[in-house]
Amino acid sequence: MDLVFFDILDALGVTVEYVNLEHLDRDGEYDHDLKLVRLQHDMAPRLHTFKLGHETCHALNGDVPSLFPHFDAKMERRADEWAATRLIDPERYREVEALRDGHVASMAHDLGVVSEAVEVYQQMLARIGDAVYLHPRMGVGQWSRKFAGTRDALG
Repeated sequence: MDLVFFDILDALGVTVEYVNLEHLDRDGEYDHDLKLVRLQHDMAPRLHTFKLGHETCHALNGDVPSLFPHFDAKMERRADEWAATRLIDPERYREVEALRDGHVASMAHDLGVVSEAVEVYQQMLARIGDAVYLHPRMGVGQWSRKFAGTRDALG
């Protein structure tokens, strides 16, 4: 999946640089003016993939930090959700959630992602009756995916 993210960044003219970001207390950042993604140089592979996806979302949207923390928090959440939905296949998620009874760390291991990606993905799911919706929004037919009759499989 890293290659897909690198291809997107390349198409946007964004460079990726590996540096020490420990002093900033984060694993990645996107600078829109410089068209540059900086990533912590020594991340584990699964964390690297999630953070690369996160920063790719910022680049796609041309995100620039604002003076308003709640706007920045929304950008961060959107980037996490974008990365999680690209890294987790919904059908595989269903299988793994049923197999692991919702245990996040085990699910993350089976899905090949970090636990944070699973937690973000779970927050995007809405269970209503016997259906599960991914990215539910207001109005009829407003979701990314609907899984009907899956209540038992998804909890």
